[in-house]
Amino acid sequence: MNLLPNINGFMMSNNYPIEQTRRHFLRDCQLGIGGLALTSLLRQDAAADQNPLATRPAHYHAPARNVIYIHMAGSPPHLDLFDYKPELVKRTGEDCPTEYFEGKRFAFTSASPKLLGTPRTFKQYGEGGIWLSDALPNLAGVADDLCIVRSMNTDQFNHAPAQLMLYTGSPRMGRPSLGSWVTYGLGSENQNLPGFVVLVSSGSNPSAGKSVWGSGFLPSVFQGVQCRTQGDPVLYVSNPKGMDRQIRRKSLDALRSLNEMQAAERSDPETETRISQYELAYRMQVSVPEVMDISNESARTLEAYGAAPGASSLGNNCLLARRLVEQGVRFVQLFDWGWDFHGTNPNEDIRDGLTKKCRTMDQPVAALIHDLKERGLLDETLIVLSGEFGRTPFREGRTSNGSTLGRDHYPDCYSMMLAGGGIQGGINYGESDELGFRVGRDKVHVHDLQATLLHLLGFDHERLVYRYQGRDFRLTDVHGEVVRGILA
Repeated sequence: MNLLPNINGFMMSNNYPIEQTRRHFLRDCQLGIGGLALTSLLRQDAAADQNPLATRPAHYHAPARNVIYIHMAGSPPHLDLFDYKPELVKRTGEDCPTEYFEGKRFAFTSASPKLLGTPRTFKQYGEGGIWLSDALPNLAGVADDLCIVRSMNTDQFNHAPAQLMLYTGSPRMGRPSLGSWVTYGLGSENQNLPGFVVLVSSGSNPSAGKSVWGSGFLPSVFQGVQCRTQGDPVLYVSNPKGMDRQIRRKSLDALRSLNEMQAAERSDPETETRISQYELAYRMQVSVPEVMDISNESARTLEAYGAAPGASSLGNNCLLARRLVEQGVRFVQLFDWGWDFHGTNPNEDIRDGLTKKCRTMDQPVAALIHDLKERGLLDETLIVLSGEFGRTPFREGRTSNGSTLGRDHYPDCYSMMLAGGGIQGGINYGESDELGFRVGRDKVHVHDLQATLLHLLGFDHERLVYRYQGRDFRLTDVHGEVVRGILA
């Protein structure tokens, strides 16, 4: 029998080709009918014990049980939010030193650019002296819960490949996303809800599309389920017109029988996934509308998040994220578009435009941290806030002579924020050089971030693997080191 290591180091079989050969042998020999009957009985017993989303143990005990990942799609100007550079402010308007510019590729800048220090006001907050700009007044109030990593680094400078790199470990499509790896490894604590839920705000999906919550070559049961805050939370989960719940149950029973026959014949894991997903959809008809309805939240809570029942906003989604992890959803992914601050229009200006955009994020994220802390959930819920890369310390080429101030894409050095779930609060980790062009200390690559997030959930990232096309794949590919300096 062909044996493969599973996620916990045990051995599991990749039976599909072998079972087909064995079945053909048994079918064609004199014992074929008896052999098939025995195989069918054994398979029924095994199927009764199978649930791909059942809760599974990690490699070791860990602080985090759930993740809320808030992605500011387009990538915010970190130098105007998290990373204060007084020397860059002093040199605003000077030509960018050639050593930082020549030989590098930028999305929209080709001629020699001008340095751009932040026009924002920065202060230090909390006992740890976290640097935050005046665009983040509410996050300043929870500074002692925050870890700001100012030495992030990625390999990609355009949105789609950078998002894929961040979530799948590769800039090309086809790999499983972070949330899929987590649910594959841990399962779900609530069998009536998906293990991995996605919520989108500001009217646009991420540039890399739904691949950033896809399951890649993992069974599709582990992919993210996108929910809506208006109308039916999940498309097509409601009964068709003229079909009540009892008829729906009979229809699903008939489909299950057909699929089980197909599974017995083909041994295709996607057939088992289809059975599980139909059953989950049936249970979700009751559980999802209840958990997605924020109208029963107190007026105080709605006001704290800036949320409104029936609306579509990051505030609503942050509140929904708390409700979902409270109900045992393992991984909640929030995507919020509108952080691509090139300066091509007033909404992309790092002065008033950034102030307006931050109002939609600063209040609900701070409220989420407060709320989880009050409920005793922050220590076991890991919150991540990031873009897919950073922004340049110089003006974007297309808008360099205009009245608005914007920045180009920049992968070499940027900042992100973490809180809760085993993260040390009240610290700045790493730093960039005095102009913000390079990592000056404690570089953190996106593979290191992935390894660290898995570590906080109880996984050795080198052992959380899935065999595909003849080799073991993992989220971090062949890279990644746990960032010990940010752990509580």
